[in-house]
Amino acid sequence: MFVKEIPDSEYASFYANYIKKGGELSLLVGLEYGMAATKAFFESIPEDKLEYRYAEGKWTVKEILQHLIDTEHVFVYRALRFARQDKTPLPGFEQDDYVLASVANRRTRAQLLNDYLDLRESTIALFSSFSKKMLEQIGVASNAEMSVRAIGFVLIGQEKHHIDIIKERYL
Repeated sequence: MFVKEIPDSEYASFYANYIKKGGELSLLVGLEYGMAATKAFFESIPEDKLEYRYAEGKWTVKEILQHLIDTEHVFVYRALRFARQDKTPLPGFEQDDYVLASVANRRTRAQLLNDYLDLRESTIALFSSFSKKMLEQIGVASNAEMSVRAIGFVLIGQEKHHIDIIKERYL
C-alpha cells in the first residue's frame, strides 16, 4: 500500500500535505522507518532545547513529541473503528487543549520516547493486521471522510512535518 494508490477522495484536503509527505515507502515500511528516524531525531536534540519555545504560545519540543503521541492515539482509534466498519461519525479533537493538558514538560525525554515507541509498535501491529479491504474502509471524523490507509499515511507525514518544523525553528 503506497501513497500514490490513495485517491484524493479518501481524505479531506487539509490532510493533503501530510499525505504527500508519506513519501515513496509502503505504509508499513513508512511507519517502521518513521519510528526509527523519529527516535534517533529526538535523541539527538540537546537537553537545553527540549523545553525551548521559539515564540510565545508555541509548543516546546517535548510538547511536540507529546502531540505526536496524542495524535497517533486518536488516529489509530479512528483507524480501528473505520476498519471494523463502524459508521458512527467521530468528533475532532482540539490539539492545543491536548498539549496544554498533557504537562509534557514535566516528563523526561526517555519517558516520552518510551511512550512513543510502545505506541508505534502497537500501531504497526494493528495496521499489519488489516486486510486490503479494511485499509480501504472509509469513516467520518472531524466532519470529513477518511480511509484507514489515509490515516496511516497522515501519521507518517505529520511526524515528518513536525520534525521539519523543529529543525527549522528550534535547533
